[in-house]
Amino acid sequence: MAPPRSTSARRRPAGDTSRRPAGTSRSRGLEALSERYDAEGADRVERPGPPAGTRQWARASDNGRNYQAGRDQHVSETRNYWGPGSGPAPQATASLPPDRPLTGRKERTDALLDALAPDGAGTTVVTGLPGVGKTVLALHAAHRAVERGRFPGGTLYVHLRGYDPAGAVGPEQALESLLRALGVRDGDLPPTVEEQAALYRSELNRRAGAHGAVLIVADDASSPGQLRHLVPAHPAHRLLVTSRDALTAPDFRARLVPLDELDAESAAALITTALAEVSPDDPRAEEDPGALERVADYCGRLPLALTIAAALLTDDPGLPIATLADDLANIRTRLKRLQHEDGDGRSLAVETAFDLSYQRLGPRNARLFRLLSLNPGPDLSTEAAAVLSDREERETRTGLATLARAGLLNEQPPRSGRWRAHDLIRLYAAELPEEGEKEALERLLTYYTTTCDAADDHLRALPGQPVPELFADRAAALTWLDAERANLTAMVPHAAAGHSRMVLLLAESLSVYLVQRRHFHDALTVNEYALTATRELEDRRSEANTLNSLGIALRRVRRYDDAIHAHTQAAGIYRELENRHGEASSLNNLGIALAEARRLDDAIHAHTRAADIHRELGNRHGEANALNNLGIALQKVQRYEDAIHAHDRTIAIFDEFDDRYGGASALNNLGIALRKVRRYDDAIHTHTQAADIYRELEDRHGEAGSLNNLGIALRKVRRYDDAIHTHTRAIAIFEEFDDLYSKGLAERALDATLLEREKDRERRGWRRWFRWGRGRGPEA
Repeated sequence: MAPPRSTSARRRPAGDTSRRPAGTSRSRGLEALSERYDAEGADRVERPGPPAGTRQWARASDNGRNYQAGRDQHVSETRNYWGPGSGPAPQATASLPPDRPLTGRKERTDALLDALAPDGAGTTVVTGLPGVGKTVLALHAAHRAVERGRFPGGTLYVHLRGYDPAGAVGPEQALESLLRALGVRDGDLPPTVEEQAALYRSELNRRAGAHGAVLIVADDASSPGQLRHLVPAHPAHRLLVTSRDALTAPDFRARLVPLDELDAESAAALITTALAEVSPDDPRAEEDPGALERVADYCGRLPLALTIAAALLTDDPGLPIATLADDLANIRTRLKRLQHEDGDGRSLAVETAFDLSYQRLGPRNARLFRLLSLNPGPDLSTEAAAVLSDREERETRTGLATLARAGLLNEQPPRSGRWRAHDLIRLYAAELPEEGEKEALERLLTYYTTTCDAADDHLRALPGQPVPELFADRAAALTWLDAERANLTAMVPHAAAGHSRMVLLLAESLSVYLVQRRHFHDALTVNEYALTATRELEDRRSEANTLNSLGIALRRVRRYDDAIHAHTQAAGIYRELENRHGEASSLNNLGIALAEARRLDDAIHAHTRAADIHRELGNRHGEANALNNLGIALQKVQRYEDAIHAHDRTIAIFDEFDDRYGGASALNNLGIALRKVRRYDDAIHTHTQAADIYRELEDRHGEAGSLNNLGIALRKVRRYDDAIHTHTRAIAIFEEFDDLYSKGLAERALDATLLEREKDRERRGWRRWFRWGRGRGPEA
């Protein structure tokens, strides 16, 4: 064997021929590592000083080792400290996976770049539901940060496989991977995780001094335990984590960056970009943008689902996007369709991604997750979830928070007590078997029905009437109804089969609210299902009530002939049942529909009959309602003085009952009649009163109607600026309700005011010119 080319003499105790003294751990040898050569040469290793002895050893280059005992020198072949070859150990400090196209995430990218700035957070966790694009976002932000020169010390990447069925990467495995990337040889890896963590921090500290800040990206973590030892001690370094769980612990503090699904435009753009990458000439996205939007909606705008949809389209260049959209329209097969397998047998599926999170849940939280899908609306309250799961509310919130940390739910908005799952996750949960579904649904339906009935009592009650104590007042009842509207209206068709009586009660409790809040299409749907239920039950009284409510909804969507037919049927059934209160109510509503259809004489007759019946029965409040509507019909045939008389009587009766809502309506109608007979100041006063009352009652649409009428009255007395301001406020409110018809009326009134103001200015200008020409101007 050729002698070594270079040696470095060291002493060892006599008789010791091993590389390390017996009983000395490999970690103790590593603890003694204190110096290294620079990157161009081998690192120098200082080992513990030996006791006096006669034997020396020297480390040779390559695979040689030089021993000397007395005057004899021996060279043996063994593994070099550095492993095969000479020089420093290889390092992987630019190990980020490639950047991928990112769509619609500018705000979140900016948030991550702020966190990765020198004055940002030490540890940041990108969190969100499975398939929402956490890894793509994190890597994109990491590449942008590197491009800006923020991490001259390099980047490290470790995939923690937190949700892998085969098991997550443990902290020791993660540390070993990172230490190797930093240039530590296998032979020098300490045996315990604590010692590995100490060496990891030391190497990062050394690198901070020699090269600068390092970015560590830990992808797909599932617990703080995987991350505690990865947090760098040096303040210059950054740890960027992705996880389905919102990872927090007393000894693990991180900035959380939540990630939601894409907006509609970005979701469609993701598929378009993917198609263009494979085939720039693919025309399908441009040819059928409507179908593309449908696919994006059926994918719930979830990046994983969108990516799979794009892959299905690129695999089959002849597949129309509309055909894929039709396939995904079926909610029963949608999740099965959203899967893709490549030529190597690797599959990508939305359902599989959800499985990995669901399987980590404990039994009680897994059951809670399954039951949540029984709620038909888009979200639910903690109280409703407690009813579904038959658990205490505080315990239920703890379970919901666990599901939220697992990325399967979101509390939206935060601290609201309302929980929402992604559409595809809801479909996934609905497919999971649950033995107690029927009982849970009945509990939920009972809860919604009884609570809605209590809220409805507040809406129907006159001042002084007793109401259930479940709500403090009318405003509290409206707040609950507003929050639960989507659930309540969706529950009616959801529970229609087998729960006819409960569906009927729920529909009756919703009828006033839906009309007052102008949710007319919801009212149509609810009452159509309720009408079917009444006929299944052969309940004629409820059938008449439902026809009456249905007629109101039909009139509000301008289906006047259908509304007239419904109210006529209702009045006939009430008459058959000798229910004169119901008959009078139906006749009053029939008169409104007839007036809208311009059958004004019939409308006046119907309102007059309704008012007479209510008067005979001593129902003063019902009489006031009929008189109010009679006044409107009289105005339409230009019997303004009669209309004023009817509205005055209406206001007097509503004042008896302290019915401010009815009074506001009558004041607004009276103001119109007063304007028609040129009593403009009185009209301005009554419209102002009406708008103020509606504002107090939080009836924004009623307020807008009164403001628009007030603007017209102000124009008549040439208070143009006040009128313009008032019309503008009305238009803004109508926009809130997306009421294009009323908005159009207000805009025409505003245009008329602007035009009249210009004409008035012109007239005054001509007057000034004429006076000047006659010698009466300022120079005369």
